[in-house]
Amino acid sequence: MRVVIAEDLALLRDGLVRLLSAHDFDVVEAVEDGPSALTALMEHRPDVAVVDVRLPPTFTNEGLVAAIEARRQLPGLPILVLSQYVEPLYARELLSDGIGGVGYLLKDRVMDVSQFVDAVRQVAGGGTVMDPEVISQLLVKRAADEPLSRLTHREREVLALIAEGRSNAAVAAGLFVSEKAISKHIASIFMKLDLPLSEDDNRRVMAVLAYLNARTAHQEK
Repeated sequence: MRVVIAEDLALLRDGLVRLLSAHDFDVVEAVEDGPSALTALMEHRPDVAVVDVRLPPTFTNEGLVAAIEARRQLPGLPILVLSQYVEPLYARELLSDGIGGVGYLLKDRVMDVSQFVDAVRQVAGGGTVMDPEVISQLLVKRAADEPLSRLTHREREVLALIAEGRSNAAVAAGLFVSEKAISKHIASIFMKLDLPLSEDDNRRVMAVLAYLNARTAHQEK
């Protein structure tokens, strides 16, 4: 599986290269700034990219800009974004195309090697992986007219676990209920969020995006 890495901190960049190489990934290029990230993504068209949000030259959102532009030109290009802090607006923008194959993790998660490698593989496979800390910040009290207010407490729990990239079986195990019960909850979530019929994976992405849209609306009030 071919990987491009974009990270400005040399020690972390080298560490990511070694870690992924040790788990049978082929790191085709590792770069340190936004423009180089976009060039590498377009040139190699990797199976997955691991990109820091803040890269030189501005150290604001250069990595995210490169990721979004690459996905604009190569729809569905799998990208896992790393960030030092929770930035829900960035997560929302990355998910806005509704295609899937995206992830948003805090850099601390790299310390858990198995979790990080699993996240890279999930994103490469077209899945959506959201950091639990991002999800926890999105689970705030919302106004009555916001879409997520239609969901029950249990449905919000299910959606939070979906947003972390978990399968129905994993969600069921986490909540100690049957997969059949989870399937019913997910169908109810899709209906209450007015998500149109489409492939189930795509509707999962759209459901996660509903979380982020609600958070953005809350912040702008």
